[in-house]
Amino acid sequence: MYLNATLIVQIIVFLALWWFTARFVWPPITKALDERSKKIADGLAAADKARSELAAAERRVEQELQQARAGAAEVRSGAEKQAAGIVEKARAEAAAIIAAARKSAEDEAVLAAQKARDQLRDQVAQLAVAGAERILRKEVDAAKHADLLANLKNELK
Repeated sequence: MYLNATLIVQIIVFLALWWFTARFVWPPITKALDERSKKIADGLAAADKARSELAAAERRVEQELQQARAGAAEVRSGAEKQAAGIVEKARAEAAAIIAAARKSAEDEAVLAAQKARDQLRDQVAQLAVAGAERILRKEVDAAKHADLLANLKNELK
């Protein structure tokens, strides 16, 4: 066999194999590679999009948390103000009740003291009249009068 004929046959087989590969084998492989690269690119794009959406969601959550904290602080301060107002109102009412009770007790004490003085005056007047009556019934005697006044004094105690 001739070297040239072998070389020509190998070139023809190579060209036939190349044509067969280029025509039937290479297009499905390139198509599969293109699809895979497209899926990878879509996956990366979806991951980037998800990452950006996650960051945006985290920002929204942080803003909502700040708003919730601010709202809670407002509610707490309002409740504290309301509680302070209620306590102050209760103190004022208690002070008014105490003042009224004190005034009532003082008035009752004044009335009781006045009533006791009036009763005491009535008793003293009755005793004075009784003593004068005893003195006038008896004869006028200094020793007897002194004894009567001593007895009257003892009755007044």
